[in-house]
Amino acid sequence: MNILGVISTTLVMERSDFLKNSSVNVMKNRFGQVSVFMTDKMALILRHGTDPKNHILPHLINHRANMKALKDIGVTEIVGINSTGSLKKSLRPGVIVVPDDFITLTATSTMYEKNAVHITPSLSEDVRRKIIKAARQKKMKIAEKGTYWQTPGPRLETKAEIKMMANFADIVGMTMANEAVIAQEMEIPYASACSIDNFGNGLMKEPLTAKEILTGTRQNADLMIQLLKIYLKNFY
Repeated sequence: MNILGVISTTLVMERSDFLKNSSVNVMKNRFGQVSVFMTDKMALILRHGTDPKNHILPHLINHRANMKALKDIGVTEIVGINSTGSLKKSLRPGVIVVPDDFITLTATSTMYEKNAVHITPSLSEDVRRKIIKAARQKKMKIAEKGTYWQTPGPRLETKAEIKMMANFADIVGMTMANEAVIAQEMEIPYASACSIDNFGNGLMKEPLTAKEILTGTRQNADLMIQLLKIYLKNFY
């Protein structure tokens, strides 16, 4: 039986019925412990944890444990649901970007601790096309290509950093590159649907705040839930 792996921001899934209609499977592997919300078609992991009072910051997420859990379950592919900031004024909040490439200039997580294994990072074109098809079905505002720039977090970017990144990328976030690299190392097809929840710091007159990001994520949550439901209906 095919099972879709999903890794999502907690704020998105709090607004859906996915959590209510699932059973929690606490899994342990050599990298750590993971809570996986299971249905007959989906294995869902909340990358920032299940406790709103103990939000796992981006640089502390145990990506290796998360991916190993999905691998052990036997998922056929993984869709990441990611919250991002726009690096372009033309890409406004409310648009879904399906990246076809990414940049990160800091070290990403890896499954390999001792072996000298070198992958050429990429995103699954097959999963990307499925995400795009699901979004088109509901006529969502979508950018079918884009470059995601990953920063380590948890701090936001300076205005100068945003200005520099805008020359090379379209959106900025703190998690997707880690997931994409490990998924590829484990030979699991992975792609991401990135909601633009805010403009990057400096693109607008007012300074960017964490409150603005949270507000944008909540506003786009229903859109991302609808996209995931269509994806499951179409392909699972």
